[in-house]
Amino acid sequence: MSMRKPLSSYRSPGTWPVWIGMGLLRLVCLLPHRVALWIGRVIGRLAYRFAGSRREVVRRNLALCFRAMPENQLDDLTREHFEALGMMLIETGLGRWASDRRLRSITTLTGVEHVNDALESGQGVILLSAHFTTLEIMGRVLATEIPPFDAVFRKNRSEFMTELQRSGREVSAESTIEKRDIKKMVRSLRNGRAVWYAPDQSYNRKGSEVIEFFGIPALHTTATSTLARLGNAVTIPFFPLRKRDGTYEMTLLPPLENFPSDDPVADTKRYVALLEEHIRKATEQYFWIHRKFKDLPAGYPDYYADLDASK
Repeated sequence: MSMRKPLSSYRSPGTWPVWIGMGLLRLVCLLPHRVALWIGRVIGRLAYRFAGSRREVVRRNLALCFRAMPENQLDDLTREHFEALGMMLIETGLGRWASDRRLRSITTLTGVEHVNDALESGQGVILLSAHFTTLEIMGRVLATEIPPFDAVFRKNRSEFMTELQRSGREVSAESTIEKRDIKKMVRSLRNGRAVWYAPDQSYNRKGSEVIEFFGIPALHTTATSTLARLGNAVTIPFFPLRKRDGTYEMTLLPPLENFPSDDPVADTKRYVALLEEHIRKATEQYFWIHRKFKDLPAGYPDYYADLDASK
């Protein structure tokens, strides 16, 4: 494994726009919370106007998952998602820089006892979540209420962006683990630690199964079962929510019973059902901008073929 470089070592001209953006974001995060979120919504609206193919991916995903929804509502929901993405940018900054006191003042967190009880008994805990736009800010809040935990991350093509993501996440987590490093996750769980894990995005067919997501076939990794079994860990789902007033709430559910079972696909379906239930509560806050239904095996439709053909 290559040695990590400090974030300050990335100074080439190609990184300057990102550094300028980080500086502006830092200033926005000093503003009152509602003002900062309003700026995030404005950024999201601008992104919606210029997103092009990304906007079409979002709308296609929503149209597939909510097939009975009228066209005008799909359009509205697509715009709302981009506003949520803009707010996510602000919240990512808050997750990196805001004080614990400020974050506690705008969040409600329940169910922490489930995690603490499991860790006190010596068991590892899989903090099972998904890619919602509010995840980074709630990770910070979670870190103030439970013992130090590890967080899983996915490498970016850019080394600089990977380090930017990791260093931000490590404000919440004690350490980060690359998503393919199952051995390290298992080792952490066996040592009685918690691991923050969001397995809802599958980028390849290895270790994945086709499981319906809102009635549409999609690839889902079944690794959660493997982690729980090999790590002798309990699995505690949690999903964050941004409320209309700009505050946040998150509930850590009781540990999943009889998990893992002898059927990893059935285990994964349980997770997907919980995920769908929460998405219905805050549909615009799920991360619709990635191609949820891509890379399906032969015999399944290519749900994005016409979007690619129109480029």
